[in-house]
Amino acid sequence: MNEALIQARLAYQQNEVPIGAVVVKNEMIIGKGFNQNISKNSVAAHAEIIAINEASSFLKNYRLIDCEIYVTLEPCHMCAKAIIDARIKNLYFATTEPKSGSVVSIDNFLEKKFLNHRVKFEYGLLQRECSEMLKDFFYSKR
Repeated sequence: MNEALIQARLAYQQNEVPIGAVVVKNEMIIGKGFNQNISKNSVAAHAEIIAINEASSFLKNYRLIDCEIYVTLEPCHMCAKAIIDARIKNLYFATTEPKSGSVVSIDNFLEKKFLNHRVKFEYGLLQRECSEMLKDFFYSKR
């Protein structure tokens, strides 16, 4: 999660919402990303999507079997679906997102019966640090 937090700081420095993600396989980071919606002019340039794409390029496979993803904020529905479709095994996120979090906050998307892949998840690791960074960022915008 420390590496995801570093990615979030990169987003903050570029005036993007400070969310970071890393994909890990066999204890090695194979993909990293931070939010780049503004700089890339893309609604899809979320930290998770960028990290998943980088990991897929590294493995030369869109299926990220036996991989884990660490994210500083609870994923939205788009990112949760990408995590499922990539066949990521475990999701770890630092803090919840009460407005659009799809894992525990507004939905339990990963637990839907119609999904053809199950992702295990945990949250709370480095929660205070990640939450404070997000609060500071949005406070600076007001």
